[in-house]
Amino acid sequence: MEGIYALAIGVLTASGVWLVLRPRTFQVIMGLSLLSYAVNLFIFGMGRLMIGGAPIIETAAKADPSLYDDPVPQALVLTAIVIGFAMTALFLVVLLASRGLTGNDHVDGDPEA
Repeated sequence: MEGIYALAIGVLTASGVWLVLRPRTFQVIMGLSLLSYAVNLFIFGMGRLMIGGAPIIETAAKADPSLYDDPVPQALVLTAIVIGFAMTALFLVVLLASRGLTGNDHVDGDPEA
């Protein structure tokens, strides 16, 4: 499980970096989205990968911390998802405005580069 999880984070990170380095603005936005997904998975994985673990402590007698998931990374990922959605929406508005003003969608504004 951990190997597949780490491989997924690595593939998302590599794909995101490759797309961020592309000359088109839409590809840059998709690369930033993939990078944010990779970071979200990384933070979520810091809370421990466990199958069948209870997320809520039921009684004080069974309060063994090794049996429960950490809720802090889950809360951080939820917040990061909302912020990432707002960031993507802002980037798309800037992309459309830039394309309307310059007439192309290159990052540097030069279609010949």
